[in-house]
Amino acid sequence: MTAPLTPPPPPHEQSPHNAWQAAPPGYVASAPDADAYGAHGSYGQDGPGMKTEVREAAVITVAVALGGVLLGVLWWWLAPHVPLVGDVVDKNWVVYLKDTEGEQAVGVDGTFTLLASAFGVVSAFVVFLVRRRGGVPLVVALTVGGLLGSLLAWRLGVWLGPAQDVVAHAKDVGKGVTFSAPLRLGAKGALLVWSLAALVVHLGLTALFGPRDPEPHPQGSYGVPPA
Repeated sequence: MTAPLTPPPPPHEQSPHNAWQAAPPGYVASAPDADAYGAHGSYGQDGPGMKTEVREAAVITVAVALGGVLLGVLWWWLAPHVPLVGDVVDKNWVVYLKDTEGEQAVGVDGTFTLLASAFGVVSAFVVFLVRRRGGVPLVVALTVGGLLGSLLAWRLGVWLGPAQDVVAHAKDVGKGVTFSAPLRLGAKGALLVWSLAALVVHLGLTALFGPRDPEPHPQGSYGVPPA
């Protein structure tokens, strides 16, 4: 006679309360990176950090805008003078350009553009050295501050320059006497040069030399077995 066959044991069912199996021998588990999550186990919030960035951005905006005072003084000092001459025609004063083929008016706009470009590069470099981390509020501060600084420099240069009333000026200096035209910015697009230069230079510096974010851990891995 043959012995009755013994039925195989039923497969072991894993308890739903024991979803994690024991780690194999030699396996070392590591805790999740606390920096990747918040102090209370959730992702870090931007509340205090964002407030600090906004405050820093406001300070940078004001500081960059005040640089427009120096830009305006340099523009008034370095810009070429446009010569005008007054004359009397039919008992009426008329003012005309002394050199009709001169390029002094173009030089006035070019001087402002070159100075604004230099101020944009310098301001972006200084801000990057002060705060290398970067961020959207910082970029906005550079852009707005550069625009406000350009507007301030434009109005200050006009105010420091020759009188705006050219007819009255011609009467003061006399008939046929050469005098300088008011300082004017013909190309209003030059007001954006400072902001554009600062934006491009700062983004380039941040991309090349800014701090890098740590690479995230692969999802689901909490440790690696020792070598």
